[in-house]
Amino acid sequence: MTQTGTITPFRIEIPEIALDDLDDRLARTRWGAPLPGAPWERGVPVDELRELVSYWRTGYDWRAQEALLNELPQFRTEIDGQHIHFLHVRSPEADALPLLLVHGWPGSVVEFLDVIGPLTEPAAYGGAPADAFDLVIPALPGFGFSGPTREPGWDSHRIATAFAELMRRLGYDRYAAQGGDFGAFVVPDLGRVDAEHVVGVHVNAATMGFIPFGAVPAEEQAALTDVEQARLARLQTYLADGNGYFQIQATRPQTVAHALADSPAGQLAWVLEKFHEWSVCPIDRDRILTNVMLYWLTDTAGSAANLYYESMHSERWPSRSGVPTGVAAFAEDVAIRRYAEAVNTITHWSDFETGGHFAALEVPDLLVEDVRTFFRTLR
Repeated sequence: MTQTGTITPFRIEIPEIALDDLDDRLARTRWGAPLPGAPWERGVPVDELRELVSYWRTGYDWRAQEALLNELPQFRTEIDGQHIHFLHVRSPEADALPLLLVHGWPGSVVEFLDVIGPLTEPAAYGGAPADAFDLVIPALPGFGFSGPTREPGWDSHRIATAFAELMRRLGYDRYAAQGGDFGAFVVPDLGRVDAEHVVGVHVNAATMGFIPFGAVPAEEQAALTDVEQARLARLQTYLADGNGYFQIQATRPQTVAHALADSPAGQLAWVLEKFHEWSVCPIDRDRILTNVMLYWLTDTAGSAANLYYESMHSERWPSRSGVPTGVAAFAEDVAIRRYAEAVNTITHWSDFETGGHFAALEVPDLLVEDVRTFFRTLR
């Protein structure tokens, strides 16, 4: 077991028996009967799931993906009684700014594979060497090789505190942070718990602390811009028709864990639905499957879902942050600046007409450039 305070190299080495078990379970999948209605109206269509499961068995190569991940420097440490697995990719530029990248659900460290090169070696991708970052990319507690969590209480504040300790252990006295989805809960909290060391935080797919809380009065809605009204409408649609998964994971994560831990096809469907609903641009199916594999092979679907329970049962609410905050709002995001400014010090805001929830996978070039632009003034 990793000892407290130590950082040890980590390598992914999944035993063949685990892959054989996966293949056997996929081959014996019991398919649900198709429901009436239009495709995707009531969830993942049976025929589309069948097709992707067939590819998972016969076309997808985990060993190739495992080797790809193992090309990156990986480590694990123990903080506050919890394993933390992370990638640590240093830039060749001596004055690179340390940047913590934080994923959300149903994501993983796999989300960031396409931005690692441009962020660490900008000169090799048409950028300026002065924009280089050293990257620290942790798996959230309860996710992948960081999980499962061992005790209750791992909300965004506790995760932020653990990540601040991780950066201290790595010797970074001054660093930046970026996150999307639940990462956009964690990195603003980093600005609250470690303000003396965090130079700025950048978010995408932001919700709590960046959207209205409760109903918005009609007169207030009338004052919103067209873009803001569209985001509010999208938020209302989500709350009315798109957050069933949220309610289940925030109230009964243990119940759904039994199904997800037993059925890889079910695990895939649970994640695939969100990649379909929340993305605008195509995402490579191997990336989606590798992302799912990190849940399946580590048996962390339940502990990842439990993050929602911890968040909804936390007594902490976002307090005012004085750390400079940048927001990249992509086409499917719901962040609205006037509400974000209530608890965040917004110094940079970009609205994009493309890209969705998984920006690092869908539009990595846009995300990279926005991150570079925001932190350029904070180095």
